[in-house]
Amino acid sequence: MTSATSLFSPVEADLRLLSENLIKLVGTHHPVFFEAAQHLFAAGGKRVRPAIVLLVSRATMLDDEITERHRRLAEITEMIHTASLVHDDVVDESEMRRGVPTINSLFGNGVALLAGDFLFAQSSWYLANLDNLEVVKLLSEVIMNFATGEIQQGMSQFDCGVTIEAYLEKSYYKTASLIANSSKAAGLLSDVSRETAEHLYGYGRHWGLAFQIVDDILDFTGSTSTLGKPALADISSGNLTAPTLYALEEKPYLEELIERQFSKPGDLENAIALISDSNGIERARTLAAHHAHLAVEHLTDLPASQSKQALIDMADYVLSRMY
Repeated sequence: MTSATSLFSPVEADLRLLSENLIKLVGTHHPVFFEAAQHLFAAGGKRVRPAIVLLVSRATMLDDEITERHRRLAEITEMIHTASLVHDDVVDESEMRRGVPTINSLFGNGVALLAGDFLFAQSSWYLANLDNLEVVKLLSEVIMNFATGEIQQGMSQFDCGVTIEAYLEKSYYKTASLIANSSKAAGLLSDVSRETAEHLYGYGRHWGLAFQIVDDILDFTGSTSTLGKPALADISSGNLTAPTLYALEEKPYLEELIERQFSKPGDLENAIALISDSNGIERARTLAAHHAHLAVEHLTDLPASQSKQALIDMADYVLSRMY
């Protein structure tokens, strides 16, 4: 399987600079937040979201060098993503992320919530300083979408009436919105046409949906070390994702297990066996491939470049994670 980082060669130097700047952006005025930020950003991760922003920036600037505003947008994107993870870990009561202790497990829920709020506030301040009202609107919408998606997920736990359409809407709010809107924002900073900006949004939207669907498949097929969080976390907490929703169409008894919230011994194991015995995972793979292919179609009109090819290859990378 091709690694994500090997696809980032056109922006490898940009990502190194980004990693150096992230902790500096938080500042040292708040020692606890600074310590939390050091812990978060040192944990690394693949930096997929800022990499896409930088690739879009270079693919739309072509022979011209990307601007400081492009670089700052990539940094803001990673800060917003990291803030959302901090809040997610509090909601999910997670103790580990990316193989290291979460902020809430180290500092407590109160500090973790404030650290997440602080990162959102800092990212908003740097966003305002880009002096581009449309970009500010796009990224502000993302922060609103995070909350909407989290509420939707919380309100639909163990709800077998959730549709695939509702699942995709929640997946957009929680994952794809940031990638879609930051990709469009990068294009706007490059002064692309309105049509091209919408195609960049479409690329990010469908890539993000494919990414989330694959993540949800890996919750069943991956290991804790691969995921960076406990496997089977979604199904055990009543978060019904694509494999489960498809399996429900074939396995009526699965609904009974879910509705009683796996309260009897062996319920969760039986549910997982039913999902594995269904076409749910395979149908979810087909859904992920559909969105990955739609993402690539939105790049058709971009001129050929190494960065455009990397964006295309990123769609293949998302699907390769399933196998």
